[in-house]
Amino acid sequence: MTAVGTELPPVEAGPITRAMLSLFAGASGDHNPIHIDTDVARAAGFDDVFAHGMVAMGYLGRALVAWFPQEQVRSLGGRFRRITPVHARPRCHGRVEEIVEVDGERRARLALWVEIDDDGPVITGSAEVALG
Repeated sequence: MTAVGTELPPVEAGPITRAMLSLFAGASGDHNPIHIDTDVARAAGFDDVFAHGMVAMGYLGRALVAWFPQEQVRSLGGRFRRITPVHARPRCHGRVEEIVEVDGERRARLALWVEIDDDGPVITGSAEVALG
C-alpha cells in the first residue's frame, strides 16, 4: 500500500547523448543551437551542449508511469533548477507526500526530482495519482 513517506524506487536512464539531443530538437521543434552546437554553447560560456529542459521533464514522466499506470496519473508539473549536461545519467526519484480525496477518488500527491550528481536536482516536480 502507498503511504505518506514512501520512497519510490529510483528510475535510472542511460546517458544523454549528442544524437539524442539532435533527435529531440527535431521532434520538439526546439532547434536552439546551444543544445546541439558545441561552438555556440562554448561561446555562451558553457563547457559543452546540454539537454533541453523538457528532456529532464520527460524523464519525470517516464519515471511516473514506471511507478503508476498511466491511467492513474492526474497531474504532473516541474520546475527547472539547473542544466543537464551531455553525457549525464539522470536518476529519477519520488516520494509520497500526502494522501487526499478529490471528487471521491483517493489520490497520492508526490514530490519528484531528477538528479545527475550530488549537486542537487536538475528538476523538481510534483504529481498526483489515483490510488486503486
